[in-house]
Amino acid sequence: MVMQAARPIDPAADAAPEARALVEAVLAGMPGAFEQLVRDHQGLCWHVIQRMVRHPEDTRELCQDTFLRVHRYLHQYRFDAPLKSWIAQVAYSVAKRHLERRRIPLAEAIDGDGLSLAEAVGDCHDLEASIADDDINRHLHAAIEALPPLQRTLLTLYHLEELPIPEISRITGIAEGTIKSHLFRSRRQLRALLEPNIGVSA
Repeated sequence: MVMQAARPIDPAADAAPEARALVEAVLAGMPGAFEQLVRDHQGLCWHVIQRMVRHPEDTRELCQDTFLRVHRYLHQYRFDAPLKSWIAQVAYSVAKRHLERRRIPLAEAIDGDGLSLAEAVGDCHDLEASIADDDINRHLHAAIEALPPLQRTLLTLYHLEELPIPEISRITGIAEGTIKSHLFRSRRQLRALLEPNIGVSA
């Protein structure tokens, strides 16, 4: 899958009639409603958790835990954010606790880089233009897997799930400026990892 830049979305787009009807159906105990909710969002859940924990068996277990929590706490969902973002927030929280229990660092500290907000936003290197075929795509995803859990997850949410930074901030509880710094740092690390294989230069 080729990484694409995130496109802006309406914060309430997923909390509109279809999502509201589905949530109300689940809360009313309608047959098949919760199964539909799982089908609609299991890909997102898997992306978030797999990028963080990188272990298929753990990912399956944590996805099940996520949807159990979604079912248990769905009555607390207030339609003030897209449903997919609310579910992603639950998945992120479940995976984060898993890493904390395993004493696995979530991210490398961002220090010593002296990145300004303008630098973080102004990374003009077109990473997407460098991944034109399957072979390069494989190198790219291998390079992403070499990043720390948080950077992998932020890249996934921003480039693959195409969530805007404010929604990623809502999901992770991380300040928008910090997310931008992580994305800048991650893209720079990816360039360094990809350069020997595909000639990507900084």
